Amino acid sequence: MQICCSSPMVPGASLTEKAERLRGWGYDAIAVFQPQDEWTEEVHRELVALESRTGVRPVEFVLTSEIYGHAMSTDDGLREACREMYTQAVDVCAELGLVTEIEFEYRPQDPMPLFDPYQQLTSDQEQQFIEFYLELLGRAEGSAASVLLEPLNRYESRYLNSVADNLRVIAQVDHPNAGLLPDTFHMSIEEANIPAALRQAGGQVRHVHLGENNRLLPGLGALDWEAIFGALKDIDYRGAVNLECSTSGDPDRTLPDTARALRELCG
Repeated sequence: MQICCSSPMVPGASLTEKAERLRGWGYDAIAVFQPQDEWTEEVHRELVALESRTGVRPVEFVLTSEIYGHAMSTDDGLREACREMYTQAVDVCAELGLVTEIEFEYRPQDPMPLFDPYQQLTSDQEQQFIEFYLELLGRAEGSAASVLLEPLNRYESRYLNSVADNLRVIAQVDHPNAGLLPDTFHMSIEEANIPAALRQAGGQVRHVHLGENNRLLPGLGALDWEAIFGALKDIDYRGAVNLECSTSGDPDRTLPDTARALRELCG
């Protein structure tokens, strides 16, 4: 497994500065969460050359903005703007062999679904989402890129909260560039047993986000990391395990410490 960290967690004015810090802290890879309004041809060229210049491999690429998470919106303008942003991210991933993720929706839920979890898509909603997913997968076809589904917790999405529900969609698209991106923070809310859910997903796991149940760094919450990494080993997962959480303090101290802990867990 490759030890990875999300770019917003790392100090630095450029991707190169962030990657150089990560290399010094013992990380193998970086997940790039790039603000759309700062995505330029210059940054694109920097990303392309990042591994050769720093030794740290980019493995994930996501464009971010306030329109993220609205690919299935009923607002035509918002939906199309979000889909165009996702399409742009997929094209970058197809060029460089990276992973990106999509969700049916991603936003704070109001009202919060305190007593009505695991809502299911209607047949029309599911079909429309599958059509959009297949459209993105078609742009990645023939490349080493993956367009992944990330199960989100009920407070950030009404639908596709569980690993099982996302696996059902992945089975329906039946595409080599599709797969699952489990996030341990979201799983801590939605899964009764995180290791069992990972084993259920098996070879569909293409990338992993790490965060405690309180969204702090691994080891600063209640999750059983030995069991989680044991499950990843059981399914022969060899991809990146990427920190997507709070730095829990000064990153110059906490991120090197976490890299060492993750290295031991990867064993």
